[in-house]
Amino acid sequence: MKELSYLNKYFIKYKFSFSFGILITIIAQIFFLFTPKLVSHSFDIIEKFLKLSDADRKSSIIIDFYERDLIHNVLLITGSAIVGGFLTFLMRQTLIVMSRHIEFDLKNEVFKQYERLSQNFYKQNRTGDLMNRISEDVSKVRMYVGPAVMYTINTFIRFAIVLIYMYNVSPLLTLYTILPLPILSYCIFKLSSEINKRSTTFQQYLSKVSSFTQEIFSGIRVIKAYSLENQHQNNMVNLSEESKRKSLELAKVQSLFGPLMIALIGISNLVVIYFGGMMYINGAIQNIGTIAEFILYVNMLTWPVASLGWVSSMVQEAEASQKRLNEFLKIEPEIKNKNQNSSEIQGSIAFENVSYTYEDTNIEALKNISFTVKNGETLAILGKTGSGKSTILSLISRLYDVTDGRITIDGNEISTLNLNDLRNSIGIVPQDAFLFSDTIQNNIKFGNENATNEEVIEAAKNAVVHDNIIAFNKQYDTILGERGITLSGGQKQRVSIARALIKNPAILLFDDCLSAVDTETEETILHNLFEFCKNKTTIIVSHRVSSAKNADKIIILEDGKIIQQGSHNQLINEEGYYASLYLKQLSEKELL
Repeated sequence: MKELSYLNKYFIKYKFSFSFGILITIIAQIFFLFTPKLVSHSFDIIEKFLKLSDADRKSSIIIDFYERDLIHNVLLITGSAIVGGFLTFLMRQTLIVMSRHIEFDLKNEVFKQYERLSQNFYKQNRTGDLMNRISEDVSKVRMYVGPAVMYTINTFIRFAIVLIYMYNVSPLLTLYTILPLPILSYCIFKLSSEINKRSTTFQQYLSKVSSFTQEIFSGIRVIKAYSLENQHQNNMVNLSEESKRKSLELAKVQSLFGPLMIALIGISNLVVIYFGGMMYINGAIQNIGTIAEFILYVNMLTWPVASLGWVSSMVQEAEASQKRLNEFLKIEPEIKNKNQNSSEIQGSIAFENVSYTYEDTNIEALKNISFTVKNGETLAILGKTGSGKSTILSLISRLYDVTDGRITIDGNEISTLNLNDLRNSIGIVPQDAFLFSDTIQNNIKFGNENATNEEVIEAAKNAVVHDNIIAFNKQYDTILGERGITLSGGQKQRVSIARALIKNPAILLFDDCLSAVDTETEETILHNLFEFCKNKTTIIVSHRVSSAKNADKIIILEDGKIIQQGSHNQLINEEGYYASLYLKQLSEKELL
């Protein structure tokens, strides 16, 4: 139960619903306990009637008297059952609804934690596993805070009240009746431990299946292109078989609870009948109705005792799930917002001897990098694949924190700025354009939810994608497939550019975002961008000289180090990487 203690804050939050549910449960059990007493009294009436003489039993007055008593008891039994049932309904409405609220809060807490965690976290964890935890694991936890808690409360209250009633009627017969309970407790303890172990293993395999299927669905085009359907089908079958085996191992243990509970309750009934009958014969019990009353008490305990197995199973599964959730909920984000005050960003950027090493691969992406970009200037970064270009953009938007050195924005160290204000002041177009399964208009407005339709169209025109959009049947209301699969690579990049432009930020970061665009369209987009970015700090990462030649400054990276820097005119007249790249791409353009 250690892992489940994390949920105590929610019980405190909903303490009024929780307390009201307990109160209703107590009252409902009291009403249910009227029935055994009334049945016992009815048996006593019948026993007294049978002890009358033959003449008295034929008397209509006496018959009417006993009949009225029986009818009165029947009405009371019916009434108490109705009231008890209604109160049970209220109990379920209170406690089960409370569990739904807790499920809502917990899912939001998990999702919020996912948003806070850094890039390294998502590199180390698979998407399918993260989805399984926020859906399947949270659902298991809800079963604990709802049905498990409700039936546990119901069981303990019923046990306490019933045992008190039974003890008041016959202490000795009560002792005989509860003799099987220690055996029950030991069995529950042993089975619960095994369920906890097997439940944890099953949940892990469920995450593996979710992760595998998520990857297959995301990469289905590649799988079809390489004709690997059968191979992945076999892999899925093997993984499903193993998951099924773990599920059956768990089900086998869980299935022992029901029959075991029923058997023990049946033994208790036999104990009541045998010992109660012997005590009645020996005169220890005066009324035959007492035995009937005890049988009803035992049967009242049937479901609570039988539910102990189910409840125990739910608790063990919930603890295994909450343990998996706690692993993430207790992670402290690497990137923290150290300043809650508002930070105004102008856009001047300076790197001072910055180095960065990726934790997961231990690759040193940047080595002692230093450069400055003043507000309103444009910087172009060129270099071979893996030279550290994208890492610079990630550090500016503070997706990572530097390993050594420091980055300043407007003279302030980047870690001292309000993180939300920093990122709100940056418009970034990533190398791998990601679009949501929504309308094109909403994908563009993702950069500014309050943008007007005119602003959306203007941003699309600047990104040279407006003509493509209006060619679709539904134009800007066209629904994109997952990850924007409806659009071509170049169209996705241009929609991403429009999304960044509509934000109108102080800093614009373009990460090789024109790689899928033809040369003519690239020229048009670059012209629009330089017009739009005149008063903004702009950094363009590219493999093409055409994207960099109009920048105020150009730096060339190689193995995480700056090997050249200057303007276009300076670098083409200087022997090195930039001049050779310029000549190579110029000759390729002439050939075309």
